[in-house]
Amino acid sequence: MKWLVTIMSLTVALAARADVEWAYQVVDESQLPAQDLEADAEALRTVPGSDLELTQEQIDDHWNPPDWFPDSHYAPVPDVVAHGAGPTVRACAACHGFTGAGHPESSHLAGLTASYITRQMADFRSGAQRSPSGSSAMRRDRYWMNTFEPTQEQIEEAAEWFSGLPVIDWIDEVIETDTVPRTYIGDGRMRHIHPDGGTEPINGRIIEVPQDRELATARHPNSGFTVYAPTGSVARGEELVTTGADGRTLACATCHGEDLKGFGDTPRLTGISPTYTVRQLNDFKNGDRAGTLGTLMLLAVENLTDEDMVAIAAYLATLDP
Repeated sequence: MKWLVTIMSLTVALAARADVEWAYQVVDESQLPAQDLEADAEALRTVPGSDLELTQEQIDDHWNPPDWFPDSHYAPVPDVVAHGAGPTVRACAACHGFTGAGHPESSHLAGLTASYITRQMADFRSGAQRSPSGSSAMRRDRYWMNTFEPTQEQIEEAAEWFSGLPVIDWIDEVIETDTVPRTYIGDGRMRHIHPDGGTEPINGRIIEVPQDRELATARHPNSGFTVYAPTGSVARGEELVTTGADGRTLACATCHGEDLKGFGDTPRLTGISPTYTVRQLNDFKNGDRAGTLGTLMLLAVENLTDEDMVAIAAYLATLDP
């Protein structure tokens, strides 16, 4: 289990939000600090250990995402992963990365079975599963994954490649606290610590920020994140995950394996962005995820409160992938 830090605040935390809209990380340009608005999109950037030099505009190109370490791949990268497939299919790596880690704004793919990934794509195509949680997190009225039109061959190529990737550990620590650094949603649809400083109540949220903003906005494949969670949420999450908390939910190991690293085509729950986890639980509950095995998850989430979902995500974030 990862290092868990608890900070007792002298301030009184505000009541938890009535919903988890915060987890969908929508960019509000009116809230962007001057450093974001004035950034030079044409300045060349690089990351330690790479010879590649790219502008931020190139880094943000959804059809040519930065492959900083091309010699590190276990197998040739499928073209649809690296460059997409025409105007209706962005490169998979633009959101999910060349490590398949996903990060807070998109889903993890590394280590999932190829058949699971393929089935998810079929659910997107049929509309049984909608994607406000990830690709369309920037605008919840645009379901990008539902509009992509890759061929079945491209889907299977990408699924096989992502399934062979090792799972990386990029959550550095989980800190329980009532008060967090002031943040905003910015570059990469990530939450960043505000350059002007300040603090604010955590207000029932998960706050997930890069440990190194420069590496994260450059889309470094192994850039770590710090997670802030409400005080007491990890212990509550452990109770929910491991026992079901007297019928509030189902013990996760029932389907996801004793170590929660997946069982067959049931996905792993460890090594995942807790912000993403909250979105998925909420999406199952509100019907945005109604595809394969959705009925089973509905039984698990139907009695969960927003605070329960945050607690589950916080606990899972403490576990090694």
